Amino acid sequence: MAVPDPTGPASLTGAEITERPPQPGVALRPGSAPPASGGTKQPFFYGGQAVIEGVMMRGKSHYAVAVRLPNTKEIVVDRGELKAPIYTNPVWKLPFIRGLALIGEQLHLGMKSLIWSANVNAGANNVVIGKKEITGSVAMAGVFALVLFIALPLFLAGLAINRSGSFAFVLVEGVIRVGLVLGYLAAISLLPDVRRVFQYHGAEHKTINAFESGWTLDVASVRRASTLHPRCGTGFLLVVLVVSVIVFSIVALLHPNLFWLVASRVLAIPIIAGTGFELIRFMARNRYHPVVKVALLPVLGTQKFTTREPSDDMLEVAICAFNSAREGEAATAGAAA
Repeated sequence: MAVPDPTGPASLTGAEITERPPQPGVALRPGSAPPASGGTKQPFFYGGQAVIEGVMMRGKSHYAVAVRLPNTKEIVVDRGELKAPIYTNPVWKLPFIRGLALIGEQLHLGMKSLIWSANVNAGANNVVIGKKEITGSVAMAGVFALVLFIALPLFLAGLAINRSGSFAFVLVEGVIRVGLVLGYLAAISLLPDVRRVFQYHGAEHKTINAFESGWTLDVASVRRASTLHPRCGTGFLLVVLVVSVIVFSIVALLHPNLFWLVASRVLAIPIIAGTGFELIRFMARNRYHPVVKVALLPVLGTQKFTTREPSDDMLEVAICAFNSAREGEAATAGAAA
């Protein structure tokens, strides 16, 4: 998932895609030439995520989900305007607050897009997925994540380090958490269905990379782009894990008991998410600085767990989603003119 930057200025017009000269090299690979800025202002950074047999693309004011039907191979699109306060209220664009907005967006738009893609694919096979089944699955996934990535690292760190209020405890807990996350991603990537989602994730990144490099958005051109992107949600997750070690080290200075030790892991989420977003945003905007390029290496490296090279038909779906999101913005701009 390429994380959108909610603070950028107005999005680029369709003409700017074809008028900007294509640049040599592979888009956004470490060490590649920076894309033309077109002036002092930076464009709005599009984001997106992979869904079931498709891609969601998120623009400044519109989103679009494109899914390929399993039977007819037709691409169907669901497009909508982002009207909720989390997308329009300037409070949610403030530094550190916008990190919380990103989490809220994933819970809202990300789940909405994922559920729609699941129903589209199920409907093509004459299967109906009810709201009750979806709610139950999301709840179970949430409980599983809390147990695996919060409770289990605390338990294992407690077995290794007796002093829960020490830096050593926090460091061991952080290393265990990173290992569990990467191990989990590596394990699920072996599943054929998940691998296809990871291929669509690669298609999403390639499309955004090609656009940000000024390339023509066709399959042959997008194919050349990288599957790695500095604003990816997987990289954001790694940054969050590193920030959590620092935050929990500060908590350890207070020597909390078991209750506050566990509670701090939940209560600190807003601080960790806000700080992590600002860091990933800073690195993305300064990706060609020598020091930042080195710092980005692990951020890009973790994406190899969640991206795979897509097929041409997957690239078609990602391009369709991207163009559909931009068409919604163009239609709104035209109506306002």
